[in-house]
Amino acid sequence: MQHKGTRLEVNLDALAHNYHYLKSRISDTTKFMAVVKANAYGHGIVKVAQKLQDLGTDYFATAYTEEGEELRENGIITPILILHAQQHNLDICIDRCLEPVIYSMEMLDAFIAFAKAKQQQSYPIHLEFNTGLNRIGIDPEDIQEVIRIVKSSPEVKVRGLQSHLAASEDLNEEEFTQQQITKFETIAAILKKELDYEFLLHEANTSGILNYNNAHYTMVRSGIGLYGFGNDAKHDAQLKPISSLKSNISQIRSIEPGETVSYNRKFVAKDPTTYAVIPLGHGDGINRIYGYGNLKVSINGKPAPTLGIICMDMFMVNITGIAAKVGDEVVIFDQTVHTSRQMAEDAGTISYELLTGIQKRVRRVYIDTLSK
Repeated sequence: MQHKGTRLEVNLDALAHNYHYLKSRISDTTKFMAVVKANAYGHGIVKVAQKLQDLGTDYFATAYTEEGEELRENGIITPILILHAQQHNLDICIDRCLEPVIYSMEMLDAFIAFAKAKQQQSYPIHLEFNTGLNRIGIDPEDIQEVIRIVKSSPEVKVRGLQSHLAASEDLNEEEFTQQQITKFETIAAILKKELDYEFLLHEANTSGILNYNNAHYTMVRSGIGLYGFGNDAKHDAQLKPISSLKSNISQIRSIEPGETVSYNRKFVAKDPTTYAVIPLGHGDGINRIYGYGNLKVSINGKPAPTLGIICMDMFMVNITGIAAKVGDEVVIFDQTVHTSRQMAEDAGTISYELLTGIQKRVRRVYIDTLSK
């Protein structure tokens, strides 16, 4: 089938390839958590999660409770971790059997009180301790108080202990990463000694999976790796970007020297110029940083740089010398030659920001030819 119009083509076969590759880097006894927050990094949380559930992932992780609720409403029965649970919607957390990360003493007290009010027993929680990222997390010096509260609260039971590596993709920071690993293991040892049951240990993200075998423990978490990027050229060679962003030319225009294109007249033609209008803009996630030639799309195999400022619903590209007509396909990024990573880096940002910024009004088209 040939698709037309603006769409993000998501290759679920490539997703499966990445899943199997990442699984091959861990032991058979280590569980795998698929991170599908931010609409599965822009690729569509429901379809991506359904595919990963079919593939056999052990856990999902979302940032917020609403994302976990959406998964439950669409047939996801695999355990779901809420990385940044909020006190105002703990009812959804329990009603949908979502496992919250407890990242502060305030959240611990709040969740236990709520679980007690809901007459829960041994509700699964994951404790997050800060080991150096300094984002969210319980301070290590509070561990004895955490243990006291948990042991005296039959409403909850520790399902997992977690932390987050700050620089696992940067091997120049190996000493710092190993310090984080050591801190985590110290916390885990204390908690294991005090609790009379087993719980999961998970600290490694995608780069942790690939660079630090000693941090795999009983579960790993992967986000960007599933979508095709390993934060290092040698790992990228083993992974497949799973998406291509495409559109079509909606109009072709020509201007003379001295005429301008787009808002604030930032592009002034020095020569006769032919340009194409593409129905995509910062309202779709193609931010203004991609204007002024910071993005070159592909039209009939030829690079066409942006002209002037990116508008909310469209942008313009220079097609002088390119044989093109209205309706021709425009490739903004693809899976092989000009990937989302390359597009983002060309403009001084990262693929995470580009992918997660693609709005829902951009239609997702899914390619799934392989069985699990």
